[in-house]
Amino acid sequence: MKNYRKELWFNIPGRRAIINITPQVEECLQESGVREGLILVNAMHITASVFINDDEYGLHQDYEEWLEQLAPHEPIGLYRHNRTGEDNADAHLKRQIMGREVVVAVTEGSLDFGPWEQIFYGEFDGGRRKRVLVKIIGE
Repeated sequence: MKNYRKELWFNIPGRRAIINITPQVEECLQESGVREGLILVNAMHITASVFINDDEYGLHQDYEEWLEQLAPHEPIGLYRHNRTGEDNADAHLKRQIMGREVVVAVTEGSLDFGPWEQIFYGEFDGGRRKRVLVKIIGE
């Protein structure tokens, strides 16, 4: 069995972003040499997310608006967490909704996706370097 591990690093200048990281994950898969197995892709920060969905701008805008309705950034005093001097309680909640990781099957050396599926990194508290773990196991 082969094992592969790589960290992808991101520095989002703004507070929030959704980035399609499918090409980087596919590159990791090619580097690994795994033809049959599984890929785990997970955010290594508690205010960021990795998820699978369609790469469509309108959907991404819908996510932004929906998440802001569910967990608005302001007023900052709305959240107990922010009483510690932080201002990112909403980012923790958004991450919880969008999820920490995805697992994708590898078949014949390719990501075994359904129609339109892509892997995304969701940033909810940007402005500093953050990382995503890609772990691949298989034959």
